[in-house]
Amino acid sequence: MPPTEDDVAPLPPPRRGRPRDPERCRRIMEAARSHFYAHGLERASVDAIAAEAGVSKMTIYSHFASKEGLFEAVVRERTDRVMGGLAGVEALDPEQPQKALLAIGEQFLTLAREEQTLGKFRSLYGAAATQREACLAFYRQGADRLISDLAAYLRRAHAQGTLQVRHPRQAADLFLSMFLGDGHIRGLLMLDMPDARENRALLREAVRVFIAAYARVT
Repeated sequence: MPPTEDDVAPLPPPRRGRPRDPERCRRIMEAARSHFYAHGLERASVDAIAAEAGVSKMTIYSHFASKEGLFEAVVRERTDRVMGGLAGVEALDPEQPQKALLAIGEQFLTLAREEQTLGKFRSLYGAAATQREACLAFYRQGADRLISDLAAYLRRAHAQGTLQVRHPRQAADLFLSMFLGDGHIRGLLMLDMPDARENRALLREAVRVFIAAYARVT
């Protein structure tokens, strides 16, 4: 069953208390990324993450509440970097959808091809029956955010008259899905990945097909 609206509700506001130490948070996040990548969510140890970050386990729990919360923060940070690389989807020009989609597609393809991202997919697929909260965190801070942000851009392009998109979220899902075919499957199976030339060709064709499908009918 796909996640319900309740499942993907926004996270609760952060706890009040002493301000977070940015350097301490950076060390925790770096250690968490390393351990989640090496061991997966289920086998990663909060004790080991705390030791590598030079903090106590209680410090991690005070910042992130649970191992799943820490995992979600790691996924959210990576998504933020992708969208930050675009200067924020909201800043993309709705009058230039081809340029915007090339930028979005390039960033998403880079994210989807990363070994750390592929490793998270592998570990979560294997633990989906027992790690529902982790799967929801990965969906909420990864796919759901990216689809929602792209859908928001498509709504603006529709309003501007440069594209005709009646169902923006569906269209956003279709666009991003074009990058999760053969190359993505090969990555998940740890086979030879497409090279840079193949990725560029896929990106150009995906944007061409999408623009053709959603061009404004005059």
